[in-house]
This record gives sequence, C-alpha cells and structure tokens, in this order.
Amino acid sequence: MTSALISIFIVAVFIENFVLNKILGLCPFIGVSNKLDSAVGMGTAVTFVMLMAGVTTWAIQAFILVPFKLEYLQTISFILVIAALVQFVEMVVKKTAPALYQALGVFLPLITTNCAVLGVALLNIKKGYGLVESAVNSFGGGIGFFFALILMAGIRERLDVSEIPTTMKGPPIAFITAGLLAIAFMGFSGLV
Repeated sequence: MTSALISIFIVAVFIENFVLNKILGLCPFIGVSNKLDSAVGMGTAVTFVMLMAGVTTWAIQAFILVPFKLEYLQTISFILVIAALVQFVEMVVKKTAPALYQALGVFLPLITTNCAVLGVALLNIKKGYGLVESAVNSFGGGIGFFFALILMAGIRERLDVSEIPTTMKGPPIAFITAGLLAIAFMGFSGLV
C-alpha cells in the first residue's frame, strides 16, 4: 500500500504535473512567477486548496452525489467547494501576510477558477481513488504545481537581469521557458 501511495505522489508531482504536462493552471503560473516570494505564496495556497478540495470533493462524491444519484451535479458542487476553500485561504492570507496578499493580487481569488484545482478533484474520481489515494494525489498535484512555479520564478528572476531582445521580454520568453520546462518534464514520463 505504501509503495502505491509513493507511486501516486511521484506521478502527480513529476509525470502528470498539472502545469507542465496537463497544461492546466497557466494563468497563475505565468502571472505570479515573476518573483520567487509571490511564487512561494501562490504555490503554498494552491497546494493547500488542492489538498482540501481533493479530500472534500471525494467525500461529497462518495457520501452525497453517488448515494442520492446526483452525479450530474458533480462539477457545480466541486466548484462551490473550491470557491469556499479559496475564500477561506484568502481571509487567512489577508490577516496573516498582508504583503503577500498584496503581491498575489487578483491571482489569489482566481484560484477558484484554476482548472488545475478542479482537475485534481475530477481526476481523483475518474481514477477511482479512495480517500487516502485522493489526498496523496491532490497533495502531489499541489506540490507539482508549487515545484513548477518555483522553477519558473527562479528562471524568470535570472532572465530579468539577462540581456534579452526587447521583443522577447515578458510573456514571450515566459512561454518559451514554460515550453522548455514542459519538454524537460517529459523526460520523467519513462520512470513509471
């Protein structure tokens, strides 16, 4: 059982990385990866929301939607759960770290519509994971998002002080960098 959970975690972080493999959650990935500090804050917030959303949506699916034959309400109920979790995270960050709250700006409430968070909830159900597997996959997905965000922020901070042609500065070099990171992460696909 433990080796299966480790495998789920490694696959979620490296092989099926939501940003670099599934191309989900690009808005905060590109928008917040300018500085390492904001990338750490966003990565932590997304990881927490993914973990809580994965566990909560699994419970809603298992104990409410399936028993009452309401599976057709899956997406809307999952979005409502994610929205509530993001509101909670936003309130906590605003109270405990006002500077981070200002740095994240509009991207913090946008976690609600981050398709990676909804994607992890739906994939947990699609793959038939139980509660523990859903929690491990959700946490691994969040760590993978965090890892990709940190890598991108580190590279972009270096690119800011590098000589780059004017036409390539900003989003163009960010998308090229993201593409190169995605290609690098494809190398992990042969591990499992």
